[in-house]
Amino acid sequence: MSGTSEGPTPAADLDRSAVTESDKTYRKSYEKTEQRTYEHAFAAATLPMAVVDREGLVSTANEAFAILLGADPARLPGRIAADLVDLASDARTWHAYREVLRGRQAKLRCTRRLKHPDGHSVWVQVTIAPLAKDAPGVLISVSDISARRELQARLRHLQMHDPVTRLPNRTLFFERLSAALEAESYEQSGTGRIGLCYLDLDGFKAVNDTLGHRVGDRLLAAVAERLTRVADEAGFARTGAPLVARLGGDEFALLVEDSTGTEQLADLAESALAALQAPFDLAGQRLSLSASIGVVERHAAGTTATGLMQAADTTLHWAKADGKSRWTLFDPERNAHLVTRQALSSTLRPAIERGEFVLEYQPLVGMGDGRLNGVEALVRWHHPQFGTLTPNRFIGLAEEDGSIVPLGRWALTTACRQARRWQLDHPGEPPIFVSVNVAVRQVWDSDLVADVAETLAETGLAPHLLQLELTESAVMGSAGRPLQALQALSDMGVRIAIDDFGTGYSNLAYLSRLPVSVLKLDGSFVRGFQYDDPGDRPNPADEVVVEAMIQLAHRLGLTVTAECVETSAQASRLRHIGCDTGQGWLYSRPVTADRISELLDTRSYADTPVGKP
Repeated sequence: MSGTSEGPTPAADLDRSAVTESDKTYRKSYEKTEQRTYEHAFAAATLPMAVVDREGLVSTANEAFAILLGADPARLPGRIAADLVDLASDARTWHAYREVLRGRQAKLRCTRRLKHPDGHSVWVQVTIAPLAKDAPGVLISVSDISARRELQARLRHLQMHDPVTRLPNRTLFFERLSAALEAESYEQSGTGRIGLCYLDLDGFKAVNDTLGHRVGDRLLAAVAERLTRVADEAGFARTGAPLVARLGGDEFALLVEDSTGTEQLADLAESALAALQAPFDLAGQRLSLSASIGVVERHAAGTTATGLMQAADTTLHWAKADGKSRWTLFDPERNAHLVTRQALSSTLRPAIERGEFVLEYQPLVGMGDGRLNGVEALVRWHHPQFGTLTPNRFIGLAEEDGSIVPLGRWALTTACRQARRWQLDHPGEPPIFVSVNVAVRQVWDSDLVADVAETLAETGLAPHLLQLELTESAVMGSAGRPLQALQALSDMGVRIAIDDFGTGYSNLAYLSRLPVSVLKLDGSFVRGFQYDDPGDRPNPADEVVVEAMIQLAHRLGLTVTAECVETSAQASRLRHIGCDTGQGWLYSRPVTADRISELLDTRSYADTPVGKP
């Protein structure tokens, strides 16, 4: 059998041709049907849609698209699509839209607010995507999201407003404040200034505690109404009313954008205080309250929201400290002092460890013979930023934070060690005593008796050569531990002196019950004595009081030291009425330990200022 190959017969060719023609006819019919189906679906779709050609003109649009825009469907073809759905209102969206038209970007989606011809606005989400590869142009579909936006707006309002007072809350307040401080907000128009009244209700906690939170909330709502009325009245003749917000608790804020100056803020604060002074009638409860307000007004440029609020908070505390029921304007100098105080407080303890403190010594001179009997140790802080600081700048801070205990212990040890060194360096002279100041907190927060005993043992200084000075207000009325400590120190042989006597309780009868050896008269009494200048007149009453105190002290077995002796006339008069010891610039200012060593070689002052450096 031969393997021959035969081609298709003519009949088979005819059959195949007939099938191909039939298939083509069917395909065309199907495509037409598909096109009609697509056009019908496009026209009947509830989703607004429009076909846009490569030039950006509407080729066709469905009825839903026309209804959404409030336009005639027959007039939409040929319109610029970007104008219909607001695609050219910002450069970024416009550029992305052009890229989709050119086939360089797959899709664009954006949100737009469209104006309907009848006046209402419609929020829509516009989606732009290319048609099929062989079809020119893009399809624009538009979804009405007005209901969703409205829901979002309601949720945002709830999120940004206080439920009790319905005022803007802290979040919205800081959003507005931050926006007002942006350069583009104040550079283009307005005054370029911003103001803030930061308000706190005085005694509101007592209302909550006694009448309950429900009454407290009603009171807050009533306060909010009055503050809103004040803000509306303040903004009547201006471009806008101040923003009133509740920042939390009983704290409110009135934000003034485009402030015209401190006078405007002062008027606003006065109006707020006046509005809150009238009693509140709440469900049968008649309540009265007041407020304290911190006022800050400054240039917006260079101001931050945090900085403005810190200044307002500081000023509010000033208003409360000054007596409440008032407003206080931010004072840069007062704030600088506060900042310095905080800086000192935060570096006190490290400064002790770094050895930034030194002692200076002021002579205590016998009024009868003019000889150097002792010295008072005075601490100085060599601050790396603020220079040399005297005790009045930092002792109060040290007492507040407890660093007075290690500082006092250091001063005690340093002074005793120096007194012992003077004694050893001048063996042929009677030793001088050293007087060291002691704060009440040292008695309460440390074992002062043990510290003194340990220091004396370590340095070798005899107890009678150490004098401890406490203020009159600290000693008078002492009981319990302070009195026990003073008694133990006195029994040890240490002398106890009352500093600044005459300015505190002045309970002279109580002196007999205290282990006190010395009274140091406050300098205010000495200043009333006769001066060297003939034109100055002495105060006889001061002399009578001082003489009486000296006589009483002597009868109780105490010695008396007069502080702030500045003239020979004062020294002469004090000596005449029996004062034992003098201290002041007549003899010497506080000096270094080396200078005291030099003075020990002479020992006698004879009322001459030889001790001045």
